[in-house]
Amino acid sequence: MYDAIVIGAGPAGLQAALTLGRMHRPTLLLDSGEYRNGTVRHMHNVVANDGTPPAEFRATAREQLAEYSVVEIRDVGAQTVTRSDGGFVVQLADGETAETRHVILATGVADDLPAIPGLQELWGTKAFSCPFCDGHEHAGRSIGILGPAPRAEHLIGLLGRIVADITVFPVDQPFTDDEVRTLDALGVRVSAEPVLSVAPQDDDVRITTATGAHTVAGVFVASGTMRHRAPFADQLGLQMLPSGSIEIDDFGRTSMPGVFAAGDLAHRASLPGPMASVLLAAAAGQLAAVGVIQSLTAG
Repeated sequence: MYDAIVIGAGPAGLQAALTLGRMHRPTLLLDSGEYRNGTVRHMHNVVANDGTPPAEFRATAREQLAEYSVVEIRDVGAQTVTRSDGGFVVQLADGETAETRHVILATGVADDLPAIPGLQELWGTKAFSCPFCDGHEHAGRSIGILGPAPRAEHLIGLLGRIVADITVFPVDQPFTDDEVRTLDALGVRVSAEPVLSVAPQDDDVRITTATGAHTVAGVFVASGTMRHRAPFADQLGLQMLPSGSIEIDDFGRTSMPGVFAAGDLAHRASLPGPMASVLLAAAAGQLAAVGVIQSLTAG
């Protein structure tokens, strides 16, 4: 019987396991090998790790966790989480089961991109969503923004002072006349035709529309959606927020006692949604681990 099973070994799960290990709490960390930033070459906006490859970050974390004998790491995903007397049973993908008093869900989310040929292949290398993570690397260069006008306006406000120029492309339907006027007023170029495909072109990206091709240094996607990587929120019947995320309190507690959540799949009701950030995910993992320890010490 573990004190905690942490499902997911991204920044949230790794930090949760570290905090539990330092408090000498028997912990199992499950690593499925799937990560939201799995295609990203370098992390950014992470103090002391700005520019570090995510794989290197994870490897260093695992090396450090190896110093804590109470933390066990298995390279296997989880399939189900069910309640049992005194805790939970986690069914592993390899057919084994593990029992625990507490569960920390840190499986994160996956990005569902617009159905634009070539976009998935560029994701994380030349196509992005977060200006805090990838805007600076395009300083003084031309970029494209793909997506609906209202969400494009938000990205323009953040990226406009960083990049040289911006061209906004609709994804499914052309922009309305009012949308074009609004975007024009922001000082950006506006494509009259939706994107047909994107492809690498040397160190740039070629965006093709019905009327021709455009070359930019990178693209920012304003129309993607997120989904949970794992089914545990539904399996456990956890309270959800309008954003589609698991509702948690300040210490990562969900609506089910003994179940905690951390990272991109959860947030507090006071926030409009999760913010994709390695640092915030790690901080959430630490808070969830503290919540587990509070539960254990309370009896």
